[in-house]
Amino acid sequence: AALLEMEENQITLDNLERGADNPAFSSVVSPPFPSCWGTGAAQCAPANDVFQGEERLYVESDGPRGESKEERRGEGKGRLSSYCRKALQPASKAKHFCKAHAKVLRMVALGVLGVAYLCYFIAACWLNFQRALALVVMTAVVAFFIFWSLFKKHCGAKVLLLLSPIWKCFQKAWPWLKWLLWVALLGGLITWLALDTARYPEQLISLAGFCFLVLFLFACSKHHGAVSWRAVFWGLGLEFLFGLFVLRTTPGVQAFRWLGDQIQFFLNYTTAGSSFVFGNTLIEEVFAFQTLPIVVFFSCVMSILYYLGVMQWLIVKISWLLQVSMGTTSTETLSVAGNIFVGQTEAPLLIRPYLADMTRSEIHAVMTGGFSTIAGSVMGAYISFGIDAASLIAASVMAAPCALAMSKLVYPEVEESKFKGKGSIHLSSGEEQNILEAASNGAAASVGLVANIAANLIAFLAVLEFINAALRWFGEMVDIQGLSFQVICSYVLMPVAFLMGADWADSPLVAELLGIKIFLNEFVAYQQLATYKKNRLSGLEEWDGSRKQWISERAESITTFALCGFANLSSIGIMLGGLASMVPQRKGDLASVVLRALLTGICVSMLNACLAGLLHVPTEVGDCVTFLSTANFNSTSYTMYTCCKQLFASSVLENGTLSFTGTWAEAAESVLCLTQCCRHYNHTSCAG
Repeated sequence: AALLEMEENQITLDNLERGADNPAFSSVVSPPFPSCWGTGAAQCAPANDVFQGEERLYVESDGPRGESKEERRGEGKGRLSSYCRKALQPASKAKHFCKAHAKVLRMVALGVLGVAYLCYFIAACWLNFQRALALVVMTAVVAFFIFWSLFKKHCGAKVLLLLSPIWKCFQKAWPWLKWLLWVALLGGLITWLALDTARYPEQLISLAGFCFLVLFLFACSKHHGAVSWRAVFWGLGLEFLFGLFVLRTTPGVQAFRWLGDQIQFFLNYTTAGSSFVFGNTLIEEVFAFQTLPIVVFFSCVMSILYYLGVMQWLIVKISWLLQVSMGTTSTETLSVAGNIFVGQTEAPLLIRPYLADMTRSEIHAVMTGGFSTIAGSVMGAYISFGIDAASLIAASVMAAPCALAMSKLVYPEVEESKFKGKGSIHLSSGEEQNILEAASNGAAASVGLVANIAANLIAFLAVLEFINAALRWFGEMVDIQGLSFQVICSYVLMPVAFLMGADWADSPLVAELLGIKIFLNEFVAYQQLATYKKNRLSGLEEWDGSRKQWISERAESITTFALCGFANLSSIGIMLGGLASMVPQRKGDLASVVLRALLTGICVSMLNACLAGLLHVPTEVGDCVTFLSTANFNSTSYTMYTCCKQLFASSVLENGTLSFTGTWAEAAESVLCLTQCCRHYNHTSCAG
């Protein structure tokens, strides 16, 4: 019995690893075999043999009661592990409790956070509702989507079952109801255009340009008879509705103006990092240190939003709207929707597992989406130039349905797509483990983009200067002075600029910017456009001799939309290189459709520009009499220039006598205001 007890109480490595108590420690320390004391030698012989063995162990190890050093060390470790287990028992119990009641605890935490935010929201609205208006709008949007998801989760099936009879009746009536709806929409559109263009006749030119570009792309179609007119009309309709909301409705104008202002404020935080690294002098005077850090900051923020799942959620919602309305496949729609926020090589990563099985028409749509839009990171750089942020955002969003529609017009689907009717496409959320890693990866990934932008600017501006020098040399050989690449573009593309809606006087400059965008890149073109805008806002004279110093506000808006896209010759290599690295087995298909996609992307940006010209409303000049009477003439502005031009037009100089017409006829300070205007601007009235 004693031997069996010893065998059961042996110290094993498994027990030590599992942290179990080892009763053998107590058998070593206690006197051996007390049950044999006072008994006969025969009864205790086996036990005495074991005891003698223990004595030999004691003698060999010079330790008390036969303990070796290893056993004493094991005893200490066992006691330490026992103490640790006892100390960690409350934490272990708490962990098991949290696992068992995870759902309840999550609900409690969300409830506490919700109550805390509600108290904060009420306090903000109570203190200053006007200041908290943006908070109210954001809260309403988030609350709507939360309640909608909960409603769809718990009541969606019941509501669909309840509405199924109505849906069946609607499906039966849809064949004739569809034509009735199209006729009503077409009649309403024609009526609205007739009334609107009656006030602004110049908008008819933009409408004609829009129709011409659509017909031109249809003429370039790969398969004229296979065009999906549902995708074409729905895409153009969504583009028009969104443009109408952004450019014409008061809520749309105010919302996007506010959004543009917030983005401008947000991008200004870049100064905190760039000034620390480069110093205030460099970021104020050197372009590279002033603009390129914005790309780093914006890329970091986009990476964080991707890690949090915000961007995936937005892309899925936009792609669902496009797919349901236009009838396109889920893969191409997701890629085009992703192009609103990311670049031409990043968006296809969303559908990378599916690229190998996509048809040529779907690949053409993916490429067209990349050429028709710009990335969010470089959008921040353009905003820092002074380009209107609301127009850039609107142009990127409007380009998505238009790009999808025009890609299906130019390269219709004639193959059987494997993704037709496929409801869901898996979107990965990245491999980052936490938000800090996401921020770091986003900033690190932007280094290549920043270097690429800087290298391209150096190379393209140098090449442009060389081309202009060569053209001047060739021109001087035949007595043509001032020949340059910009001059050639201004003549070749002037009809296109005029069809988009620019005034004939502004068309050469708009055509010049279009040429720079197509043959060089949009970065250089936006820089030049920003210079024209700065000159206009500064109140400079429109003409400096025979050179025009700025373009009108309408032409600025049209050009902003026309330049908003990566469709230029240098992007062909970027697009082919990016997609070929993902699907090297499709190199031949990629090369066969890339030029057609580039042409489509260029025309999509021009279609957006035509729509901007069609929907543009001139800014009304206020009361110039009051403005000039109270103005400080130490500096000029566009408003001052406009009012001075109005004053010049109202002045009449006859036989040395100066008089005024209109509102200036009864103004007491007309002569004084005219004198002040003549200090900055030239006019025949100033001679008197």
